[in-house]
Amino acid sequence: MDDYSEDILCSVRTPCYIVSEDAVLRNCAVLDGVQQRTGAKILLAQKAFSLPAVYPLIARHLHGVCASGPIEARMGREDFGKEVHTYAPAFTEEQMGRVIEYSDHIVFNSVAQWHKHRGRIAESGRSISIGLRCNPGHAEVEIDLYNPCLPGSRFGVAAQDIDGVDLSGIEGLHFHALCEQGADVLERVLESFVERFGKYIPLMKWVNFGGGHHITKPGYDLDLLCRIIARFQSRFPGVQVYLEPGEAVVYQAGVFVTTVLDIIRNGEAIAVVDSSAETHTPDVLAMPYRPQLVGSAEAGEKAHSYRIGGISCLAGDFFGRYSFDKPLQEGDRLVFTDMALYSFVKNTSFNGVELPCIYTSSDRGNSVKLVREFTYDDFRNRLA
Repeated sequence: MDDYSEDILCSVRTPCYIVSEDAVLRNCAVLDGVQQRTGAKILLAQKAFSLPAVYPLIARHLHGVCASGPIEARMGREDFGKEVHTYAPAFTEEQMGRVIEYSDHIVFNSVAQWHKHRGRIAESGRSISIGLRCNPGHAEVEIDLYNPCLPGSRFGVAAQDIDGVDLSGIEGLHFHALCEQGADVLERVLESFVERFGKYIPLMKWVNFGGGHHITKPGYDLDLLCRIIARFQSRFPGVQVYLEPGEAVVYQAGVFVTTVLDIIRNGEAIAVVDSSAETHTPDVLAMPYRPQLVGSAEAGEKAHSYRIGGISCLAGDFFGRYSFDKPLQEGDRLVFTDMALYSFVKNTSFNGVELPCIYTSSDRGNSVKLVREFTYDDFRNRLA
């Protein structure tokens, strides 16, 4: 909240996101410190955060972006302007043409996909480094929905898939098995990866440790992360290490502001707001999790408890239960924290719910800039 003044929070049009440039720069400074200490290169994972308005700030520190297909690859090339690494579980022929145009690295999910597209990449004349995504065989992700190493996973080759395969033309290996986790988990995942794929690593130019690293969260063991990278580089000299965090770049760098429209009672007090968990903060329902709300506590801890409900027709469209020192009233503004990541990149206009505005703030919240507002035309043109 230090980055957002009360005047700013009251002046913006709701619902909206406000992204703090100051917080983004603080996070980037931490990430750059890792780069400086280790020689690793860090990329922004655009799947978590795509906001070209602040790309120039991030590009001061990070080496590029990772993309999940041709659209993100193009945005990374045109708006970030540095390295673009693109991975998807599979590419169509049409998509591959655009991926080639905008990418510096292309990571394939299978040998079959690599064989299908490698001729076209060679014919393009572009210098593109090719990699394979590997299943490291170990993950500690508690929620199955986000675990890429479960039996039946569609992500990455197993060691037996490339046993005896001619890997000429493959310059890198990629794995991703973390989700908001610390360096201790990375250490165990990396050990499993090296155990399975170690004989191939000396043949590579680079290895990408993926994302999910909670590097900028207080308490994260930066020294351990640097030691892990240093040990890997000592064991495999000349192999460039990449990391591609998303959340760490914008950790606690954004808020979501919404306004109370009505208070109703149906067995409990319910505050209906001008936004929707289903459409505006979808991970609240998908994870699920209860986002932090400024000035509140757990239900029952303070004098006045409410269930915060959205405006879509989905019966379960609730942000969670909270308590406050004073009763909520129509017109009150509620501020959810840590909302820069996995929010507007996942928005929908289901049920005709209007999309929130996006603002940026700078100079410790003393100024705010409207980056994007959405109109009926945005809704209409998506559909037909």
